[in-house]
Amino acid sequence: MLLPLQSDRPLIVYLDFKSPYAYLAVEPTRAMAQELGIAVDWRPFVLDIPSYLGSATLDKSGEVAKQKRSNEQWSGVKYAYYDCRRYANLRGLTVRGTVKIWDTNLASIAMLWARAQGDDVLARYIDAVYEPFWKRELDVENPEVIRSVLADSGADIAGFDRYTQGEGAAQNEALQNAAFEAGIFGVPTYIVKDNKYFGREHLPRIRWHL
Repeated sequence: MLLPLQSDRPLIVYLDFKSPYAYLAVEPTRAMAQELGIAVDWRPFVLDIPSYLGSATLDKSGEVAKQKRSNEQWSGVKYAYYDCRRYANLRGLTVRGTVKIWDTNLASIAMLWARAQGDDVLARYIDAVYEPFWKRELDVENPEVIRSVLADSGADIAGFDRYTQGEGAAQNEALQNAAFEAGIFGVPTYIVKDNKYFGREHLPRIRWHL
């Protein structure tokens, strides 16, 4: 069943596991929600990074093995990681540049599965993916790895494999299309009633709205 763009919760937040900006937004968003006594509607959004920043793959030594990226795009990517690391360092978090542009559709489908099993399961799943992924310790494209993360997060995984090939895949695709058509283009994106904000720097104004 497709998640409606509107929600019975006052705040919708879209995340992608391959976005370090979204990773850094999770904890301050949770802290704000806890202070205000509200529940957050967390949703997956799969970025199409090659469409605006090109693509590249690193070899085992960390050198670029192949790429489709201009000098200007490389500058944008390098600055993004620099910017994220300086904020991550303030909180003792690790953000290592990825070796490729990961397909996070499976991790997003699993996020929908975890979401259906309650806020606690979803919160544990989000943390169990984000932290090791940005240490280069988690393969988000591996079904066995994602299944294990779900189980460790307290999710019932009976039927999950079938879900990824059927209802889950269809729901994820429909959600991505609906979000894109609604003008969502990046993460984290926050929806407060009819107001849309891109980036955790808007949390003070989002707090004001709430």
